[in-house]
Amino acid sequence: MKFIKQISIFLVILVSSMASAQVQFEAKVSKQKLGVNERLRVDFEMNQDGDNFNPPDFANFTVVGGPNQSVSNSWINGVRTYKKTYSYFLAPKSRGNFTISQASITIEGETYKTTPIKIEVTAAVEVPKDPNDPNYLAAENIHLVAEVSKTNPYLNEAITVVYKLYVSPRISVTNYSEIDSPRYNDFWSQNIDTQGQKVENGTFNGEDYRYVVLRKTVLYPQKTGKLDIEPLSLNIDMRVPTNRRDIFGSILMTRVTRTVSAGNKTINVKPLPEVGKPLDFTGAVGDFKFDVNASKTELDATESLQLKVNVRGNGNLKLFKLPKVSLPSSLEVYEPEHNESVNTNLSGMQGSISDSYTIVPQYKGKYPIPSISFSYFDLKTETYKRLSSNEIIINVLNGPNSNDASEGNSTSSINKQAVVFNNEQFAFIKTKTTFSSIKQNYFFKTNLFWSLLLLPFLAIPLAILIRNKKASRDADVYGNRIRKANRLARKYLTNAKKSLGKKEAFYIALEKALHNYLKAKLHIETSDLSKDIINNLLKEKQVNNQVISDFISILESCELARYTPIDSVTMQEDYDKAAKTISLIDKQAK
Repeated sequence: MKFIKQISIFLVILVSSMASAQVQFEAKVSKQKLGVNERLRVDFEMNQDGDNFNPPDFANFTVVGGPNQSVSNSWINGVRTYKKTYSYFLAPKSRGNFTISQASITIEGETYKTTPIKIEVTAAVEVPKDPNDPNYLAAENIHLVAEVSKTNPYLNEAITVVYKLYVSPRISVTNYSEIDSPRYNDFWSQNIDTQGQKVENGTFNGEDYRYVVLRKTVLYPQKTGKLDIEPLSLNIDMRVPTNRRDIFGSILMTRVTRTVSAGNKTINVKPLPEVGKPLDFTGAVGDFKFDVNASKTELDATESLQLKVNVRGNGNLKLFKLPKVSLPSSLEVYEPEHNESVNTNLSGMQGSISDSYTIVPQYKGKYPIPSISFSYFDLKTETYKRLSSNEIIINVLNGPNSNDASEGNSTSSINKQAVVFNNEQFAFIKTKTTFSSIKQNYFFKTNLFWSLLLLPFLAIPLAILIRNKKASRDADVYGNRIRKANRLARKYLTNAKKSLGKKEAFYIALEKALHNYLKAKLHIETSDLSKDIINNLLKEKQVNNQVISDFISILESCELARYTPIDSVTMQEDYDKAAKTISLIDKQAK
């Protein structure tokens, strides 16, 4: 009796200690700072079992694994230890500072929440390679490379960065997405269109590879010293071979998702030399031609002419200012109109820029426009060059005389000043009128009147023709059946056509289209049907044996294509064959 009492006391103490144990529910992460090409593990741990576990949304991450659930239950020195864990594996979508929000769970009727955790995602980092890692084969057979044309340019000298994705013939890429774009700090940059780029054959580290150009960018450094080009990072879905083979002896492929990065590039930008630098140098670097032209050199007072200052060639055309024009005060000069005709390719900017001045002389006389000079740094000779225009004489033939005009004739070194505009100079021009029509126009008996009157009579023969055409078409039973079959084939194969080029998505959509067609045509559920049953059902509908054989062979292609490499040409052939087969079945089935 005494022994039973001791046992009872022990059980009461044990139960009370368990009841009084504090509930713990917390989130743990494998690291709080990681590169955009790394993976993050998040564990949600609790010391008591609960219900209604609700994870956070992981808005800035992609869940690549999980949730994995594990439970441990142990007794140590009579004390029970319980732990339950939900684990997730996450891949960051982009760089930045993010927060993993709260998860919640209900334990014994009360709701518990975890503490939010801040995560910092940086640019891609170097990840050690492990030969025993299942992803090692993928890592060794796909490479993203940034090719820089020149690593030690001058300030404002054009360089190009070409991003190429190299893929070994042993693997196939099914899809890729850009998760981190390079930021060209301290560079003027422009992307070059790469639409329509084709896959080409090449070599990488002495081995045969296929590659495609993903991006081309032209950069003009705006700062001297060491400048970093941050990497481009991609998330790539691919299929790699395994050691297993199917019943036909073909190698089975497995799907792998991997993040690749082009790596950081450092550009050492040299300053332009100070020796020989002109005082009026405005930063032009390249190879240029310079000219100044007047639209006319003889005119009357109050007439206008155009003076065009133009620079053309190859260089940083958008990154410097043209020299200003300074003229006698007797010539009224308006603010110049700036024009650019510049194209950018892998050689940099090419084209021309110009300032066009409108000039209006006020008095009779001859006005010299002195020579204008333009200086630039020539990359070929690595020296400064100066180009100068010829002097232009503007001869104003008719107009009032002015002492200022005669002074302008006597010397070409006359002081120049900006024109002050008179707000009253166009005051005499009226901008509104009150004109009224002298002769009134009538609608009656006009061409529009007769056209609208005769239009209903002309429409009657057209309506009769359309009705006869429709009746003839409705009577064509065989033709209508062919048209209906073709429309049905297009209807069911729409999704498959949109996925051409994406092997897995294409064959899933194609297989679903074939089953949906049978479901609609035979009014049956096809999920549990074998090929033999489908064969018998189509024969009952009096479908030709060859057409039935083609239909089943397409279904078999859909199954095998998931495990074997398939090119775009084969996918197009399977699509055309499926469309033709569906059309033939619809015409033959009764």
